[in-house]
Amino acid sequence: MKKLLIPALAAFVTAASLASCERVDTGDSSVPPSERGAIVLEEVAEIFASIPIGPEQMAEVRDAVSSSTENGYDEEYTMQSLLESPGTGVGETKAPVKEYGTPLRDLLRAAVEDRFATRSGSSATRSGAPADAAEYIEALASSDVQIYWPYSELWSGSGSPVITYDPRDNSETNVGYEMSPDGSVREIVVDERTAMERPVWVVNYNDDSAFTSLELLRRQDPDWGQGGGEIIVHSPGTKASSTPEATKTLILRSFKMGRNYDTWFAGASEFFVKCGSVSGFKATTEAEMLLYNPTVTDFMIVVKRNQKGKEIPFNAVLISEWTSQLSSCAFIITEDDGGTQEKWKCSSVVKLNSKSYGIEIDIPVNSRDDIVWRGQLTRSYVEKYSGETGHFGDVELVLELI
Repeated sequence: MKKLLIPALAAFVTAASLASCERVDTGDSSVPPSERGAIVLEEVAEIFASIPIGPEQMAEVRDAVSSSTENGYDEEYTMQSLLESPGTGVGETKAPVKEYGTPLRDLLRAAVEDRFATRSGSSATRSGAPADAAEYIEALASSDVQIYWPYSELWSGSGSPVITYDPRDNSETNVGYEMSPDGSVREIVVDERTAMERPVWVVNYNDDSAFTSLELLRRQDPDWGQGGGEIIVHSPGTKASSTPEATKTLILRSFKMGRNYDTWFAGASEFFVKCGSVSGFKATTEAEMLLYNPTVTDFMIVVKRNQKGKEIPFNAVLISEWTSQLSSCAFIITEDDGGTQEKWKCSSVVKLNSKSYGIEIDIPVNSRDDIVWRGQLTRSYVEKYSGETGHFGDVELVLELI
């Protein structure tokens, strides 16, 4: 097989309808930007624990995390939305119509002002710490801190939350704060079972709002259906002809996560599915090969913790035109953990006049990402197992050629 690196192919080309961005950390990649002096998760949790949270504030947070979920993200409510647009979830393009008599931001501002009025001089002079309440609120709004409400769909509609934070040490338990009827705050130990049985708000970092979810991609691009999670590729009921001349479409029908990749404090698993190929390849000479650019479909799939082991339908296009000359594509699944941007050098194989050519492609990955699976998907494999469940590391996929 010949290796062919066409100059025009050296750059990473993302399919227009599947564009997403890569997060790149700067400085100390082991410490999130929001913990570098200005905002500390434990302190934010303590502030929220001092707030008398009632039914209206519970409903506001529930509205926001439900909106985020509907938009293809985790059960999350960013500090920016909380402070600037109460009740708005991640991915929301407009502020909600519903208004709140006493939004959580009003109580938060009052609690921050009270904390700064009584805080000690040592904490006030912590390196990089905000100098006053207004500066703290501003830093909070511009940070990547959020409220994460796991298992929010199990909420009965009554009760106040236990407030905790992500300890970021791979622990499965942590201290939680709950307010007693007399207004005092007591500490309890919380674990994932606690979050299943009663409301638990976790103060953690947002990992996915910078990316466009698969759900939003469907809404933005007419070729992906009419929005709202509508199936974007309808199976005709019979598979396409297996003759060499057949041009087919490769679909990711469903996705099943076998295990959670992070502790429950960190929230859902954010998977990135990336497929590099030369779609619609029909060159007859090496000169014509210069006319083809490889493309990389690249989209995020957020799998909530309660979806572990459940088959989730996606019906997403991986390769729009898989011609008989395309022998294999490059395929990688990662679980996002950030870090500096690197490249996976891979290839897609095409045939020309009975010869095979490896078209080199660079697919970006992050240095701390978990590699769930990577390698080549051959045409013979996807044809043989089209519509059947395949095992790719700790996930199961149903791929289909139609």
